[in-house]
Amino acid sequence: MMSDYKVEMINDGMQEFYVHFHGPNESPYHGGVWKVRVELPDAYPYKSPSIGFINRIYHPNVDEMSGSVCLDVINQTWSPMFDPLNGEAAALLMRDRASYEQKVKEYCEKYAKPEDIGAATEEQSSDEELTEDEDDDSSDEQVAGKADP
Repeated sequence: MMSDYKVEMINDGMQEFYVHFHGPNESPYHGGVWKVRVELPDAYPYKSPSIGFINRIYHPNVDEMSGSVCLDVINQTWSPMFDPLNGEAAALLMRDRASYEQKVKEYCEKYAKPEDIGAATEEQSSDEELTEDEDDDSSDEQVAGKADP
């Protein structure tokens, strides 16, 4: 469907990777760029993958704070009838599509620029993933500078 994506392997393995992709043309997500982390369990394809957005996106089936994706919709066509992870987004989509699309565009502008992908990854790094160079006072200032207003 889309050819404008990049795959970045994690830890030189085949079970964890990032996918960078652009929002589809002719959608309110157009212009946004997202990074999604995919983890395939040992029992894949018999067990579902873990999929989560690294940078923020406003969508009914993505938990706004954690970036988790509702796996029920991966193999189905989404509808607001499914149990949404972001109830506010689902309600707004059903009640006022124009306002929903405006909020999606605002999130694209705030959180889905190419430079936001790298910043989001730095914020979500665990202590064990940090190198000595990254674990200093300047990295704390960078994270603090990314907080929501």
